[in-house]
Amino acid sequence: MEKKVIVSNKLPVAGPYSLAVEANGLIFISGQLPINPSTGEIVMDIRQAARQILMNLQTLLEENGLSMNNIVKTTIFLKDMNDFTAVNEIYAGFFTALPPARSTIEVSALPKGVPLEIEAVAVRNS
Repeated sequence: MEKKVIVSNKLPVAGPYSLAVEANGLIFISGQLPINPSTGEIVMDIRQAARQILMNLQTLLEENGLSMNNIVKTTIFLKDMNDFTAVNEIYAGFFTALPPARSTIEVSALPKGVPLEIEAVAVRNS
């Protein structure tokens, strides 16, 4: 198996992990928090937070020759399942055709007190 670390010049890494790792054409993207990469500001409003995370995912993919269409699976971690509808509305705007498989899980806490985190798996077209 060949493993390659995927990097970004535009997004920060806040710990001992890779933003993403590619193995055999699959790209495993670490959970993204709603952090504005330009300012370092943490976005707490649920709709703006969802949008920021998805824009960060889009940035990472585009920097590496991919798009949101390459995502085949996402996992959304929500602090409050009552935010599901708001997140779903923003999410739908990023996946207008052939949306990926998805799981949504309510959790008791997330890093930096954020309201949600999203991780993804993408596939590189051969």
